[in-house]
Amino acid sequence: MSSVAPIAPVPVAPTTARPAAAARRRLRRGHVARRVGINLLGLAVFTVMIFPVYWMVATAFKPGRNIQDYKPHWFPAPATLSNFTNAVHRPYFWTDVKNSLIIVSFVVVLSLTVAFLAALALSRFRFYGRTAFIFLILGTLMVPLAALIIPLYITLSRVHLINTLTGVIAMYMTFVLPFSVWTLQGFMRGVPRELEEAAMVDGSTRFGAFVRILLPLVAPGLVATSIFAFIQAWNEFIIAYVFLHDGSKQTITVWLASFTNLHGTDWGPLMAGATLTALPVVVFFVLIQRRIAFGLTAGAVRG
Repeated sequence: MSSVAPIAPVPVAPTTARPAAAARRRLRRGHVARRVGINLLGLAVFTVMIFPVYWMVATAFKPGRNIQDYKPHWFPAPATLSNFTNAVHRPYFWTDVKNSLIIVSFVVVLSLTVAFLAALALSRFRFYGRTAFIFLILGTLMVPLAALIIPLYITLSRVHLINTLTGVIAMYMTFVLPFSVWTLQGFMRGVPRELEEAAMVDGSTRFGAFVRILLPLVAPGLVATSIFAFIQAWNEFIIAYVFLHDGSKQTITVWLASFTNLHGTDWGPLMAGATLTALPVVVFFVLIQRRIAFGLTAGAVRG
C-alpha cells in the first residue's frame, strides 16, 4: 500500500498590486489637493480684485444715510438713482465727456497710424540707428510719468499749448506711442517675410504687399493695441489735471476730482460718476473681447 507524500507549498512572490494602487490613490489625492488649493487661491485673488468694483457700483445705488453709516451695508437696499441724477447734473459733466472722447479718439487713431509705420520699419528694414531707436522706446517706457511733468509743462508753455486739448493729445502720445510701437513690432515679426515677397513676385508693389498681406495679418494686434491705448488715454489723470485749468476743457477723470473739496467727499455721486466713467471702457472691451484674446495669444506666440 503506497502512501502519498504531502505536497510542499509553493512560495508565492509578494504582489505589487496593492502598493501600486495605494501610490496611485496618493497621487490622485495630491493632485486634487493641489487643484483645490490653486482654485481657492485664484478665487481669493479674484475676490480682492473685484470687490472694489462691486463696492463702487453698490455705493452708487445706496442712499446717503447708508453710505455714511458706520455699519457697512453690503447691498444697496433700498436702491436709488439719485446719485446718478446728481452726478450727471453737475457742471461740465457732458462737456468733459465730450473732451475725453475727442482726446481718446485722436490719441488712438494717431498712435495706431504712427505706431504701425514705426513697427513696420523696425520689423522689416535694417537702418542706421535702429538699435538706438529700440533702446529709446524701452527707455521711454521705463521712465515714470510723474518724472516728466515739469519738463513737459515747460515745453508746452513755450509753445502756448497749456490748457488746450491739442497739448494734452500731444502729451498722451508721449506715453501711448512707445507702448503701441513695441507691441505692434512683436506682431509684425511673427509674419513671415516670404508672404510679402511672394506678393511682390506676383507683381504687387512693396506698399501693396504691406496693405494686402501684412495689414490683415496684424489686424488682431491693431485691435489689442487700440484697446490698451484707449484705456491709457481714458483713465489718465495727472497730465489732464496739471495741463488743463479750465473746467470746460478738462477730462472726465479730472471732473471726478470735483466731488472732493474742503467740506469733504460726496461719496454717493462720486461713486455714480466713477461707474459712469468706467462704462465706456467696459462696453468697448465687451464688444471686441474675442479679438483682444486672439491678438494677445497671437502676439505671445509670434513675438
